[in-house]
Amino acid sequence: MAIIDYAAAQNLALMFFEQAAKLGDKPFLWAKRDGTYQPMSWREIDRQVRALSRALRAQGIQPGDRVVIVSENRPEWAIADLAIMAAGAVSVPAYVTNTVADHIYILENCGAKGLICSTEKLLRNALPAAIHSSHCEFVIALEGKGPAQECTIRFQDWDDALKAGAAMPDDVEQVAGQRRRDDLACLIYTSGTGGAPKGVMLSHRAIFCNLVSAFDLLHEFGLGDEVFLSFLPLSHSYEHTCGLFFPISIGAQIYYAEGADTLAANLQEAKPTIMTAVPRLYEVLHGRILAGVERAGGKKRDLFMKALELGRKRIEQPGSLSLGEKAFNLLLDLLVRRKVRQRMGGRLKAFISGGAPLNYEVGMFFLALGIRLCQGYGQTEAAPVVSCNRPRRIRIETVGPPLKGVEVRLAPDGEILVRGELLMDGYWDDPEATEKALIDGWLHTGDIGEIDPDGYIRITDRKRDIIVISGGDNISPQRVEGFVTLQPEINQAMVYGDKRPYLVGLIVPAQDFVESYAKGKGVAPNLAELAGDKDFRAAIGEVLDRVNRDLSSLEKVRRFVIATEPFTTDNQMLTPTMKIRRHNIRKEYQAILDALYEGKAG
Repeated sequence: MAIIDYAAAQNLALMFFEQAAKLGDKPFLWAKRDGTYQPMSWREIDRQVRALSRALRAQGIQPGDRVVIVSENRPEWAIADLAIMAAGAVSVPAYVTNTVADHIYILENCGAKGLICSTEKLLRNALPAAIHSSHCEFVIALEGKGPAQECTIRFQDWDDALKAGAAMPDDVEQVAGQRRRDDLACLIYTSGTGGAPKGVMLSHRAIFCNLVSAFDLLHEFGLGDEVFLSFLPLSHSYEHTCGLFFPISIGAQIYYAEGADTLAANLQEAKPTIMTAVPRLYEVLHGRILAGVERAGGKKRDLFMKALELGRKRIEQPGSLSLGEKAFNLLLDLLVRRKVRQRMGGRLKAFISGGAPLNYEVGMFFLALGIRLCQGYGQTEAAPVVSCNRPRRIRIETVGPPLKGVEVRLAPDGEILVRGELLMDGYWDDPEATEKALIDGWLHTGDIGEIDPDGYIRITDRKRDIIVISGGDNISPQRVEGFVTLQPEINQAMVYGDKRPYLVGLIVPAQDFVESYAKGKGVAPNLAELAGDKDFRAAIGEVLDRVNRDLSSLEKVRRFVIATEPFTTDNQMLTPTMKIRRHNIRKEYQAILDALYEGKAG
């Protein structure tokens, strides 16, 4: 482990060069090539960062210019990000799910001078947007061809850019050395859950504040030669800080996951010590593990369920296990929990969950199986981590206490306020939104919460997402949706009812349930057609009845409608970080949801 001096570090690019000089030929970034993970050393990444940085300056990039990155997680993503910063410019990560219109919005909004793209597929949306942009002057692409017709955009192949940069004098560290901690490092756009994305201006200082906090937390896990498995998009501030720059700062190795379908295999191959992800990943793992246990059946299932029962009892009721239960629980460590840990690679110190609320049942499931899962909390505007559970005292129903260097307090209405060096400089070209978010040095998060006497924070809702039914009662839609989507038959849900007498729901059934039902009825597994099937609706209704038994009378979902398609990033109903876009969903289903109150649907 090679740890940088956080206090002395001038900027993120120089931090990387310092680490590369120390670690040389040791493996750094791992990606799949020819079906197996193969490493790139610190020295090789350093060489490419320097070459690309010089190539960017040859394209006209000046300090402070913005360059957009459109790429899936891979070594070249990190190389591009570091090269942009080393040129004194500002990196602007963009989601790979962006449409042409999305890319145009970001390019125009931030006035990006250049764009770096990875695959030919991604270039199909990125290149037209660059051509349309009034500011973008060049595109560098790993794959694909340039514009089919003559235009003002300069197009350069990645390898050609590296060759051109390699032939230039190596003055990269001198140029990078002109940037200070307070200078802008990156411009990360929010995922757009509440409307048009806003460009969050994050300085080197803000990200360093997060790195110091993360290192303080890592001390409690135990320091060693760390290995990260990068799964969440690097365009998300959570992965950008915790999955790229924090590993760099401690000299860790990073493996790039191939995707959700291969995650189980990637865990076995990478054998990570730390992994950060959003709750949806843990929900998927939870579902897959339980499905496998049900398929196994018999004694294996019985032992697994007993491990869950005793593990949960030990955590929720400390000291309550009898002598016989303690002995059996130790045996279950060998028979069940050790095997589950091996499925996660066998070296995992912790899963870290952030980006959205973690369902309590899902979190307790992993803890009961002996897998440390620490829920944290943050926002892009805070670079992004604000708090996290400490490994020696995990309270999964909370997001933990504030991290080192972070102040948190509650406003009179319960809104969580944050202060510290981690805060953004503001929203790009949006002083009005900045003034609303940053007041007297405090970030107004828009989240409602509670802080207990031990300093642990509990998030109760989003300020703007609270449903106020016509009787004046406040209801947390996320809480209700969490209960609904915990059912194996349901994949996604949105509840609705602001200024209405009760809650109704929009339900997306799980694909496995759709296929199983369709097979039993001898019909096609077409969700759009099944949405109107009386018997299918009755089956979903039984699931909601089961859910409603555990909800208060105000929270019960009284009526529902089945969505004709899942919420996805393609139909703009899901953000790239797997959060539902309520405003877009309401726009699509408003009439049918309103009809539920008029007795015309549901």
